[in-house]
Amino acid sequence: MKTINVGIIGGGLMGKEVASALGRWFVLNDYPLKVVLKAVCDINKEALKWYEQIPTIDLLTTDYKALLDSSNVDVVYVALPHHLHEEYYLKVLEAGKDLFAEKPFGINLEAAKIIKNKIDESGRFVRCSSEMPFFPGGQRVIKEILSGRLGKVIEVKAGFCHSSDMDPFKPINWKRQSKFCGDIGVMGDLGMHVMHIPLRMGWKPDRVYAQLQKIVTKRPDGKGGWSECDTWNNAHLSSTISIEGEEVPMLLEMKRLAPGETNSWFIEVFGTEGGVRYSTKDTKVLWTFNREKEQIWQRIDLGFQVPFPTITGGIFEPGFPDCFMQMLAAYFAEREGFLEGRLGCVTPEEAVMSHQVFDAALKSHQSKSAIVIP
Repeated sequence: MKTINVGIIGGGLMGKEVASALGRWFVLNDYPLKVVLKAVCDINKEALKWYEQIPTIDLLTTDYKALLDSSNVDVVYVALPHHLHEEYYLKVLEAGKDLFAEKPFGINLEAAKIIKNKIDESGRFVRCSSEMPFFPGGQRVIKEILSGRLGKVIEVKAGFCHSSDMDPFKPINWKRQSKFCGDIGVMGDLGMHVMHIPLRMGWKPDRVYAQLQKIVTKRPDGKGGWSECDTWNNAHLSSTISIEGEEVPMLLEMKRLAPGETNSWFIEVFGTEGGVRYSTKDTKVLWTFNREKEQIWQRIDLGFQVPFPTITGGIFEPGFPDCFMQMLAAYFAEREGFLEGRLGCVTPEEAVMSHQVFDAALKSHQSKSAIVIP
């Protein structure tokens, strides 16, 4: 069995999620690749201590160059703040490694284009993480759309809502400061998840009207004082897409202040003959709509229906670690050529498209008008 060796740059929360998924890779049934974590880099030595318990790791380092110079690393997952994406993504590509990037794929549109150009020049395999569509419900939404059962699509809604900023005394972090997360704010943090399925369906907005909100503008700095929180907390984008030559409204929501929402990702698609909706708020439930003599909404309780089979029984319920593993499985399957019609991770082209939408949203909010997207 072929083995792929992975390195991680950035040993924080998402680095640990990658390590956890790779550590239980054996739960995938009949997956034709062995994927192993071999190296981790973080500038904080304390962060590296957690990784000492992983027996497959040969290199723990505070020097990213040591990781990139290692002949024992084939693919690098970079889990760093947005303002570092361009610099480190380019370094990975220049080192001749394949890259699993994180959203938003650069701090702004210009950075995303630079990264994309470097990918084209290098010929390396690169995808961007967006794990939420790998829940069974997200997979079934795609199946419903592609089936044609919905008839003519007349409306699309998608969003990702947090309540993570509802507490005004929550200390500030880098995601609440534009110099680290970019002027697009919450759109950079949550927007790729929202746009993954629409873009994969070919639904790139032609124009957008955006309403952006800065609700909590100061937060404790953790040192007894206060710091400016200058990012957009909530974004509501009313956009227009083209489906079979007709204009269709698509509403996109990205919110950090959404009362009652812990971490809810959702998508709804309505057509003349039927509809489908799914939200992680009710993880195993898919709702489908049929237009018959009477209008019928049907609730389907989904089990563990995943694109890459695992040892887990089909009656059980999936969680975030499961869909994260499915996303990684999709990345390596596509890299090795056996994705076979299953949903793939976000492409560099789609990442740039998402930035085009976010950039237009900033201009729309400033001008208080709809902006045509190139």
